[in-house]
Amino acid sequence: MNLLKSMFISSYMMLLIGVTGFAGWMLYRSEHPAAWIGVMLTTAPLLVVVTWLMMIKNVARTSAHFPFVNWLGAIGAGLALWSWYGQGTSITAPILAVGAWICFVLYAYWFSTFGGRQPSAKLQVGAVLPHFMLKHASGESVTTAQLTGKPTILMFYRGNWCPLCMAQIKELAARYRDLTALGVRVALISPQPHDNTVELAKKYQVNFDFLTDTGNAAARTLGIENPNGTPMGMQMFGYDNDTVLPTVIVTDRNGQVVWTHETDNYRIRPEPDVYLDVLRRHQLVPVLA
Repeated sequence: MNLLKSMFISSYMMLLIGVTGFAGWMLYRSEHPAAWIGVMLTTAPLLVVVTWLMMIKNVARTSAHFPFVNWLGAIGAGLALWSWYGQGTSITAPILAVGAWICFVLYAYWFSTFGGRQPSAKLQVGAVLPHFMLKHASGESVTTAQLTGKPTILMFYRGNWCPLCMAQIKELAARYRDLTALGVRVALISPQPHDNTVELAKKYQVNFDFLTDTGNAAARTLGIENPNGTPMGMQMFGYDNDTVLPTVIVTDRNGQVVWTHETDNYRIRPEPDVYLDVLRRHQLVPVLA
């Protein structure tokens, strides 16, 4: 199933670009603009949202199913069908419109979720994190035992290719002074190529632990791996087929789990204030800080 999703998202993104461009050209030269406006309504809104997320990278969450974009797609498909049935235009437009809208529905309701993700048995509240080893951006090895001694936020993210992951990290980096003042460690962990982890650490220049999960070993140990979860085509940039399910873990000074966020939709991520509230509720940092 994950392999099918990997192929779907790469194909769908190319479809969005191709169909939007073709519809724009046909709209420019067509005597029946309504049909091609309909096609544009099924592709352009999501293309704008995706482009915005990838370029800006400062929004770590969206709505679960993009209802407004869905309504625009439905209207666009209806408009293209009406133009064909009522005005005798070419059937090409309604085929593209209906196909694009169906693909959007698959993206919003099927691809974006992790299939009813169940909490990992290895991340139960009160449990101590099992042993695993990571590689620091500096090149040194880091074990679970070294991630103790202070309250810690461990964020497992998919890689630099994921705009929502990058936005989530950007949000945390913006709260760097608050977290440092409270004595909180932040560990950012990804199974991506190590050079990408080093690049990310250089970009932010904050005292976070930028860590590589070589071979996705830590994710497998914690039960949060995502086999074949990397979009098809990213392998040419050095990424493995397997990645990690976006996960945030908060541990106390002894490495015990006090809270986790295991999202079932990759477009829904908690805000930094949520982590700070968790730390305060568990009396791991000063309440009035």
